[in-house]
Amino acid sequence: MIALRGIVKRYAMGEEIVLALDGVDLDIGRNEYVALTGPSGSGKSTLMNLIGCLDSPSAGSYTLNGRDVSGMDDVELAHVRNREIGFVFQSFHLLPRMTVLQNVMQPLVYRGLPVEARRARAAAALAKVGLADRLGHRPNQLSGGQRQRVAIARALVGEPSILLADEPTGNLDTRTSADIMALFDTLHAQGQTVVMVTHEPDIAAHSHRVLRVSDGRIVEDTRRPPSATPQRPAAAGAA
Repeated sequence: MIALRGIVKRYAMGEEIVLALDGVDLDIGRNEYVALTGPSGSGKSTLMNLIGCLDSPSAGSYTLNGRDVSGMDDVELAHVRNREIGFVFQSFHLLPRMTVLQNVMQPLVYRGLPVEARRARAAAALAKVGLADRLGHRPNQLSGGQRQRVAIARALVGEPSILLADEPTGNLDTRTSADIMALFDTLHAQGQTVVMVTHEPDIAAHSHRVLRVSDGRIVEDTRRPPSATPQRPAAAGAA
């Protein structure tokens, strides 16, 4: 599904050129559950942005589902993001004046779907994350865990090939984090490809493959059998 070859990313910081990624080669298959780890400044977030088509490499190639996306312009990349990738962010990024249902419907606006189709798909995505009874609520009426579930539903509503999560439990307490990770485990078990950035070993332990990034390179690639992944029951709709 994902094939990176010789990926280099350079940034200009004033007169200095910063090498964020230094010749990364990486393959990720369908239905893999991958964690990107490493210290601050290691390049893991830059790698996530490239996988998510939020940025383009300075050199190298990126093939996503058989399409070379490394040379696409901004309009083409926006189309790929909308069709192929669902994003879950640490800070939720929900629109405060919209209801939960309206927030989840938002990505489908750019698909040109009729409003009733958007509403039905958003309601189904919210039911999938245990929030079928919160459709009319606004984000400030929800707990942190519930807001992250809304963000996950919004990421899933377009039926993406890849679910990308950037520190998905960073703003949550320990119990709520366990519930959210149990939801990610369930989504993966249902066939969803998941790639997440985390600096927390217990969160990375949910994945089946851990990639450690250092100085812009992947320095360790560890795989574990699914049976070794932590299994924690979610309190349905509680978080």
